[in-house]
This record gives sequence, structure tokens and C-alpha cells, in this order.
Amino acid sequence: MVQKKPKKRLNKYIVLTGIGLQMGITIYLAARLGKWLDATYTDNKSFTIVLTLLGIVLSFYSLLAQLKNLED
Repeated sequence: MVQKKPKKRLNKYIVLTGIGLQMGITIYLAARLGKWLDATYTDNKSFTIVLTLLGIVLSFYSLLAQLKNLED
């Protein structure tokens, strides 16, 4: 019978570093998309504000989901 090898889990500190980088990239891309939409379609900053806030919310949701997986 073939035994299954246990999955290697990454060091928690490496995972947490990746989470921070992922949050920063998500918020940055949301803000850049908002700036582009504002420059293309409107004269105000409504898209930038809304998409930046959406990027923050999505990155915190992702952070909480990944932290929950670290506890297991």
C-alpha cells in the first residue's frame, strides 16, 4: 500500500508577508482602474473613490479568509 505524504505547509511568516503584498496590489490596481475610468468617463473622482474602497474591502475579506486557513 502506498502511503500519502503529508502536505508541507509554508511557514506562517512567509504566508503573512504574501498577504500584505496581495493587499497592496489589490488596492493599487483598484485605484488605478478608478483613475482610468474617471479620466475616460467623468470629470470627478467618483470611480476612484468607489473602486479604492471596494479594493480595501475585498483585500480585508481575503485577509480574513487566509488568516482563518492559517488557524487550521
